Amino acid sequence: MNALAAYNKGATGAGINLAVIDSGIDLQSQEFSGRLSSASQDVAGNASIADEGGHGTAVAFAAAGRRNGTGSQGVAFDATLTVLRADRPGSCASSGDAGGDTGCKFGTDAITKGVDAARAAGARVINLSLGGTTMPQSLIDAIGRATARGIIVVIAAGNDGSDNPDAFTSVASSAAARNLVIVAGSVGTNDVISSFSDKAGTGAAHYLTAVGEKVRAPNQSGAAYLWSGTSFAAPQISGAIALLAQAFPNLSGAQIVDLLFRTARDVGAAGVDSVYGNGVLDLTKAFQPVGTTSVAGSHIGVSLASNATLSAPMGDATVGSLGAVILDSYNRAFAIDLAGTIDRAGPQPVLAGVLQNRQRNLAMATGDMTVSLTLAPRANGDIALQRSMMTDTQATTARAIAGAVTQRLGEKTRFGFAFSQASGMIGAQIAGQTQPAFLVAGQTGLGFDGIARSAGALRQEVGGVGLTATIETGDVTARRDALLAGLSPYRRSGYDRVTVMADKRWGGLATTLSLSNLREADTLLGARFDGGLGAARARSWFVDMDARWTMGAGWTLGGSWRHGWTDAALRGGMAGSGRLTTAAFAADVGKNGVFGRDSFGLRIAQPLRVARGGIDYRLPTNYDYATLTVTDWTMQRLNLAPQGREIDVEARYRVLLGRGDLQTNLFWRRDPGNYAALPADVGGALRYTIGF
Repeated sequence: MNALAAYNKGATGAGINLAVIDSGIDLQSQEFSGRLSSASQDVAGNASIADEGGHGTAVAFAAAGRRNGTGSQGVAFDATLTVLRADRPGSCASSGDAGGDTGCKFGTDAITKGVDAARAAGARVINLSLGGTTMPQSLIDAIGRATARGIIVVIAAGNDGSDNPDAFTSVASSAAARNLVIVAGSVGTNDVISSFSDKAGTGAAHYLTAVGEKVRAPNQSGAAYLWSGTSFAAPQISGAIALLAQAFPNLSGAQIVDLLFRTARDVGAAGVDSVYGNGVLDLTKAFQPVGTTSVAGSHIGVSLASNATLSAPMGDATVGSLGAVILDSYNRAFAIDLAGTIDRAGPQPVLAGVLQNRQRNLAMATGDMTVSLTLAPRANGDIALQRSMMTDTQATTARAIAGAVTQRLGEKTRFGFAFSQASGMIGAQIAGQTQPAFLVAGQTGLGFDGIARSAGALRQEVGGVGLTATIETGDVTARRDALLAGLSPYRRSGYDRVTVMADKRWGGLATTLSLSNLREADTLLGARFDGGLGAARARSWFVDMDARWTMGAGWTLGGSWRHGWTDAALRGGMAGSGRLTTAAFAADVGKNGVFGRDSFGLRIAQPLRVARGGIDYRLPTNYDYATLTVTDWTMQRLNLAPQGREIDVEARYRVLLGRGDLQTNLFWRRDPGNYAALPADVGGALRYTIGF
């Protein structure tokens, strides 16, 4: 029944009263020492509860035999046993053999007394490894009194190999049962119905199987036998009930029955069927969260698989542990390390997004106005208006118009706006700034995947200093875990960015200083936090400094530096916040006219990376079943600074050749995506461009 998962969670059956109505028990056995309830009694007129046939001892052992590291053990090995001997006096001793019970007879009056005695003793489950004809009303009423207290009754299906269980089990479908009666069938260790076992048939809705073949247990003299029959499947189900009742004291009898049926292994025909009923008992599944899960002490849903996806600036961050208590749909408490549900985006190929095959760039200038568009072919060969400067992620998510318009207003004022282009591009265009044609190194942008929707810029020259203000709106993109029909493969959430920039030239030296504010609606530097880790929104400030020196003789030297501070706030009910510090840099050297009509450049860069910081969470760490409340909350840190540090080195060479120009780029990326364990990423591109 895969019980090891239950034992690993500390389930033993301790403190749970398990009643066995059978032929008594071996009073000399050490298997039950100290665990026999004082309410144990003979209910059939025998002299004591001492077993004469062996069946009762074997059944009690299968349910609750001790665990001592030797031989076999019962399912709920620490449970308290209420033994109710119900065999007709003398019937077991008269015709049974040493390992059997063929002579034992049980009167329904005695069984009725046993059910009432079990109820009075406070049993959580009553095991009836007995069978026969239809129950008399008196026994049905006794079972009704037990189920009214929430007591579960487990009855063996019978050993005739019939298509339907014994008539004795028909009480399971009666109103008196209150859906708290389980009919126990037998399977072998291969999950195939035993040849002797009565099948689910008319009792399928209440039928559950467990291994009832060759169950090792002692008889009334302590000798071990291999017992077979639905009588030995039933006590395993009863023991499983005791484990669940102890481990999850909030569960009612009805919930335990529902849980066992819901988590049973589905064998035979799909769903509840006429052979296996609800399936085969599986405690591993029963001891896992079932249904919807939430953070204890809240209504915040939590996933057992994925609650966050980190972005490239966070790389291989060793997030630490985030121990928390969650509740499943039965309000059972489970411990979980939420850090284990954090995914990482992983490094992405860098060339695919910047090389757009068969792309056509159109530019037009008239007076003080310039207009530019980018066109790219569709899969069918038609030309479509498409986004400029798209990453691979962007290129597969949408096809749309991309363009920019700039206009001069007088000598010192310019403005521009763009569609599907970032504000940095339009800002640089109206400021007359240029950058060397590197494909990989230093092309950080936001530092994570995003698509600009629109941007605007206004520039004013004041006393030799250019002041530029830009604004940009767009979407942060992240790949969906599972793609549903009709949905984009990417999730989007909005961002807004405002930048104020000052630029100044001193001869051949051009400098820029800018301050940016980035507001993300549902992400943190492109990372997504969902469910159990809350929904994060972030506001970032970035300071950027750029300088480019034209030294003469075709030589240029440039560099850029970025430092950022990001404040994260959780919403949706989760308590937590944090601050991240980020950094990026680039430096390059270039030469025009190395051999004539050509140019060469070399750049080293670090993309945006979290230098330090994380999110502090207030998480539930202890749950009290007595009050059904969280009793302890603990502040825990989610570290988002990676161990890896990506460094990009790229060389470029361009030469005018024929009607066009030939461009070559070679790059090397250490710790790609800020993953220290990954090998270096090496690549190159060769492009030939012809104007038209």
